[in-house]
Amino acid sequence: MNYTLHQLQIFLKVTQTLSVTKAAEELHLTQPAVSVQLKNFQDQFDIPLTEVLGRKIYITDFGWEIAESVEGILNQVQTINHKTLQYKGELAGRLKISVVSTGKYVIPYFLSAFVQRHSGIDLLVDVTNKAQVIESLENNAVDLALVSILPKSLNIEKLDLLQNKLYLVGNGEQRLKKSTYPKSLFKELPFIYREKGSGTRQTMESFFERNHIPALKRMELTSNEAVKQAVIAGLGYSIMPLIGIKNELRNGDVQIVPMNGLPIRTMWRLIWLKGKKHSPVAMAFLDHIRKEKESIVKHAFDWYEQY
Repeated sequence: MNYTLHQLQIFLKVTQTLSVTKAAEELHLTQPAVSVQLKNFQDQFDIPLTEVLGRKIYITDFGWEIAESVEGILNQVQTINHKTLQYKGELAGRLKISVVSTGKYVIPYFLSAFVQRHSGIDLLVDVTNKAQVIESLENNAVDLALVSILPKSLNIEKLDLLQNKLYLVGNGEQRLKKSTYPKSLFKELPFIYREKGSGTRQTMESFFERNHIPALKRMELTSNEAVKQAVIAGLGYSIMPLIGIKNELRNGDVQIVPMNGLPIRTMWRLIWLKGKKHSPVAMAFLDHIRKEKESIVKHAFDWYEQY
């Protein structure tokens, strides 16, 4: 057998995504390139690793066993690379962060300079909903998590990053007749909700409950992007984090509806389990954030402070 590390990486990614297209996207390769390397890897085995039925790819039992071994090999390769860099006095290792979905508009700006400064860091950022983020943190499967609502069930430590502001948002073509609307308007608006487990939904429902507002739920969608598109299409209104609608506001696709009691203010925070023994990489990242936070906020989020 004469397979390459590149082929191992491609095969493992295909087993993780169950899609050649998604594997290509995540590896920043073309789909034909992934297909060719996957075939070259499979041709070295007498037993099939995958099966294609219709347009869907399935991993065989043998394929899953090989994938488990491949993951171990690639982890060992990373360990060798990290040890080499560490021996040379460079910061190296893996940093794993779980991020609530809207946090994808926040975390890159706090990671950018740190990752560029330390090329030996293997960065893994999992973007998902709040419930899964808290589960990852509870299972100690990540170094840090980015949330806007602190979990009540966990004993954690935190580092504040940026204020989170949520506004009532509607289609950009509607005509607003008042400078500020009363909360009673909520009863008349069809609302678009995020899915259960979403931090944005939890914040919105808590606001309705505190203010005794019987909001009209028109639909439920599973991502911030989907909610934005529905609002743009005029399907309803939603309470959305300002951080995720920058371009849509500037383009006039959506607009903020001025409302008494809004914006809702929470805080974007990095959190971790209390007493956790951080890796050198995680400790260095937290030190970096503490020193550079004000500069990052001023440089990357100057527009944000205008609202």
